[in-house]
Amino acid sequence: MKNSPVALVTGASSGIGASCAALLAAEGYRVYGASRSAVAVDPRITALRMDVTSDESVRAGCKSLLQREARIDVLVNSAGMGIAGAIEDTSPDEARQQLEVNVLGVLRVCRAILPEMRKQKSGCIVNIGSIAGLIAIPYQGMYSASKFALEGLTECLRMELKAFGVRVVLVEPGDHRTGFTNNRRFTAGTFENIAYRTACEQAVAKMAAEERAGPEPESIARLVYRIIRKRQPRLRYITGPTAQRFAAWLKRYGPNVLMERIIKGHYAR
Repeated sequence: MKNSPVALVTGASSGIGASCAALLAAEGYRVYGASRSAVAVDPRITALRMDVTSDESVRAGCKSLLQREARIDVLVNSAGMGIAGAIEDTSPDEARQQLEVNVLGVLRVCRAILPEMRKQKSGCIVNIGSIAGLIAIPYQGMYSASKFALEGLTECLRMELKAFGVRVVLVEPGDHRTGFTNNRRFTAGTFENIAYRTACEQAVAKMAAEERAGPEPESIARLVYRIIRKRQPRLRYITGPTAQRFAAWLKRYGPNVLMERIIKGHYAR
């Protein structure tokens, strides 16, 4: 195992992160699974305590890994959370919390790991985005905003790191069956403002039903494994239910008025 590649997976205590960490460990990687709880879902995974919203926690966790291994070959940024509610009902503090995890969390971990990858002139970073980062979802606006931001961050990071031999990739899943559904939070204003409450509750119920009916996250883990083994992976990989993958295609190539009508009709009747 001494010569095995080293991988860091954030959000590794559940869902997509747990699946990625378990599969990489099964494939012979020395895997460090980072989470606030420092719980390892597999005995082959080294649990690492890390809160991606804390500069100090991220620095300490990454420093511990690099002191043990002296290298890092793969980083999977999977830590994330979701806030639901109308834009008008989202306070700046709630929006900030969403961005702290889904965008600045990725930034913190990349900043801590990249000096080592640049020195090695090798490595692969896989950021777990979302189809919601391509298509805005009503009543999940700040979540979509965070994933749209991750799109831009990853595009730039990929260009900046190419000269150093570091590959950067976005995986954009549609609905999958994970703990994300039960952990979704509503903004406080959702229950105070009757203007949006019923429509919001109906839209989120629709989202939750489709998430629970979606594929298991192991399919995303298998995709991530295939990506990190590629010498020249492309920037984006969309995965998930066929209808959602088609919607992502339609957003890129179809008229906006049609896309808006479809999404609004689907979630915000």
